[in-house]
Amino acid sequence: MAIAALSNFTVPLASDQSASTQGMLMPKLKYRFRISFENFGSGNSTTELTKQVAEAARPSVKFADQKIEVYNSVIHYAGKPAWDPIAIKLRDDVTNAVTTLVGEQNQKQFDFFEQSSAASAGDYKFTMRIEILDGGNGSSTPTALETWECYGCYLVSTNYQDLKYSDQGPVMIDLSIQFDNAVQVGPVGAIGSPTSVQTFPGGTNALGA
Repeated sequence: MAIAALSNFTVPLASDQSASTQGMLMPKLKYRFRISFENFGSGNSTTELTKQVAEAARPSVKFADQKIEVYNSVIHYAGKPAWDPIAIKLRDDVTNAVTTLVGEQNQKQFDFFEQSSAASAGDYKFTMRIEILDGGNGSSTPTALETWECYGCYLVSTNYQDLKYSDQGPVMIDLSIQFDNAVQVGPVGAIGSPTSVQTFPGGTNALGA
């Protein structure tokens, strides 16, 4: 009965007593992830880029706070959404595969030798996919528990980091990636997935109750 006792390791709920006997749900783990790129650099294989990702952030969105001044107070409503840049940390390999791909992407955005820029943003933007995996590998095909599709990506900054005699770790490359839109592929209610529309008192066009 020792295993059954694990169902007690949770938070008791006053509203639903049955939920308190079911134990905790398995959380997603930070180190089980995969980042893949499409149309990055010269457009050739980006497999090595995916292998050398050491750290990555998930998308962060914020809505501009808009205000309407009224008689005795202020009404707030959500303005345009804006996605914050995503930070990616790469290990620089001895074959220069990662450095080459990053350099090709920067060169697509701006030709540093000729001092010439791309005619349009569509010439250099790429797609980035962020997946949280279930831990499967080798003979067991990994399952993506959560997938973020980031569209209209480009490199905002590339930091090739420093070198130190006192540091025995790998050489890293830090990327800051800005994108136009992100879609969270998952269940109903996820960002970009179908969801219900909430009806407010006074009609759906009301600013508030």
